[in-house]
Amino acid sequence: MVRSYTDADSDALWALKRGFETGLGEGTGDEAKQAAYEAKLDEAYRRDWLDWVERCVRENERCVQVVEDEDRLAGYVFVLPASMAFVWDAAVLNEIYVAPEFRGTGVADDLMDAALAVAREQSLPLDRMVLDVDRQNERAKAFYERYGFEHWGELVARDL
Repeated sequence: MVRSYTDADSDALWALKRGFETGLGEGTGDEAKQAAYEAKLDEAYRRDWLDWVERCVRENERCVQVVEDEDRLAGYVFVLPASMAFVWDAAVLNEIYVAPEFRGTGVADDLMDAALAVAREQSLPLDRMVLDVDRQNERAKAFYERYGFEHWGELVARDL
């Protein structure tokens, strides 16, 4: 069952966030990409990220939602609050992650449904939801396509 994140979930949410971040480098790049994602996950990043989650949740308690299975979190979804809609002129699906042992159980579908519900309640410049997905992540691409997401533009980046 999907529910709003609470401060009591912070350790479990951080464990899922670590899985999300380390998964970004797994199978979608070389060892350098994986190492870059893993290297940032220190205690300072943990504190800063959880502080950011808290600020977003204060604005909209449903922007971070979790699925709990018995006594542990199975996954989470993080939709940026409406105040950030002007970043992309849309709702932003910042992160969605399901622990590997819960994949294929419907948890991801429950989280996506919750994310879309939150986004529909936002006052947006354009009625759409956007997200960044690695072109090499075939599993994620298939999941998003099932929900009607289509390629729109292209994200480019450079080192600072």
